[in-house]
Amino acid sequence: MTTLIIEDEELTARKLGRLLVEVDPAVRVVGTTVSVDESVEWLRTNPRPDLIFMDIELADGQSFAIFDQVPITSPVIFTTAYDEYAIKAFKVNSIDYLLKPVKEDDLRQALAKLQTLRHVLTSQTAGMGSLEGALATLLQQVRDASVAAPVTTTVVLAHTSTNGTYRERFMIKQGQRLFSIGVDEVAYFVTRNKMSFLKTRDDSEWLLDYTMDELAQMLDPQRFFRLNRQIIAEMRAVDKVHLYFNGKLKVILRPAFDEEVVVSRERAGDFKRWLGE
Repeated sequence: MTTLIIEDEELTARKLGRLLVEVDPAVRVVGTTVSVDESVEWLRTNPRPDLIFMDIELADGQSFAIFDQVPITSPVIFTTAYDEYAIKAFKVNSIDYLLKPVKEDDLRQALAKLQTLRHVLTSQTAGMGSLEGALATLLQQVRDASVAAPVTTTVVLAHTSTNGTYRERFMIKQGQRLFSIGVDEVAYFVTRNKMSFLKTRDDSEWLLDYTMDELAQMLDPQRFFRLNRQIIAEMRAVDKVHLYFNGKLKVILRPAFDEEVVVSRERAGDFKRWLGE
């Protein structure tokens, strides 16, 4: 089964590729793209993959824009750190919606769902047209049913950690020395050049061996909020919030961050509720 991975975090893409092969050795990753434009170009110039794994938030926009620029007949499994796009995801060729970091059991179930659909359609459409056409018809039926039914309840449950607890400390390596930092000392987490860092309240910064998606699942959502793809902030680190253009919010952090921190219009409502609006 050929697979295209659309994911702008290199480490996340590599981990997903390895996990796919572990779950199903028959899977062959034939391409990895990191943006809307690159994905559109790849889909226009390469054979149709059997399956697409698609992150929603890409560096140059949301991946839903890909569907507006190129026909996609392959089934799609969305991967995202957020749950607010579930309804929208099921309006396109989506057979599943997995929250990051992707768990092996969730991935296995999603691939099993695809194989079941293919098996059923192969037996039902023999001599009656293409499997791809039949799959597209069934996906449309699934989308109609999914939009009519509430899908966010099961997705939101993924905000809790697997064992019901959240990380309280992070191990730091400095040369040959190891020490730990408690979450009470953390102001925010930030990613730069595809590496993640922990920023403490006293303005120290330490390298971490986790992606931002993994960190988002480890942290208590009552205390930490993912402001955007680059920053996860602890509540006390939010110094000021300003209204920004087009419904966005501009956040001033403490300790100060060296770039402008903006919360998207889609996330602004959740952010204000998190702050206690």
